[in-house]
Amino acid sequence: MGRRRGGAGARIGGMTTLKEQLQEDLTAAIKARDELRSSTLRLTLSAVTSAEVAGKQKKELSDAEVLQVIGKEAKKRREAADAFEGAGRVEQAARERAEGEVLAGFLPKPLTDEELASIVAAAVAESGASGPQGMGAVMKLVRPQVEGKADGGRVAAAVKAALAG
Repeated sequence: MGRRRGGAGARIGGMTTLKEQLQEDLTAAIKARDELRSSTLRLTLSAVTSAEVAGKQKKELSDAEVLQVIGKEAKKRREAADAFEGAGRVEQAARERAEGEVLAGFLPKPLTDEELASIVAAAVAESGASGPQGMGAVMKLVRPQVEGKADGGRVAAAVKAALAG
């Protein structure tokens, strides 16, 4: 008898959620005995699970929310790598960077400085903002377009530069 695979987490319409993709990649990494990849994905999936049970009631995260978790995990790896490097612990820094690379594969391609500048310029024009007091209005327009593709500090710096221009 042919058993059907699936169950509660069965795919609807052939679409794989980002969480399912992480789980499939984890299984493949374990089978391939890829320790770095499997430990990185395991930690990331546990962060996703923590986020799902964080509120008053358990909820399934959307792909966008899972992306935010992956982004936070990648940022932690970058910061840890910098800290290890500053302390002269090169091997740990290299490991953190390698884990960050694994996570980067799941994130949207980061915006180049030129792409970010053009999004900011368009938002400045659209909002009619000028000077530092226009920062909030411009950020409100820019944030949804750059979510997950540019670090918040980088975005704020670009907006500040455009308004000072």
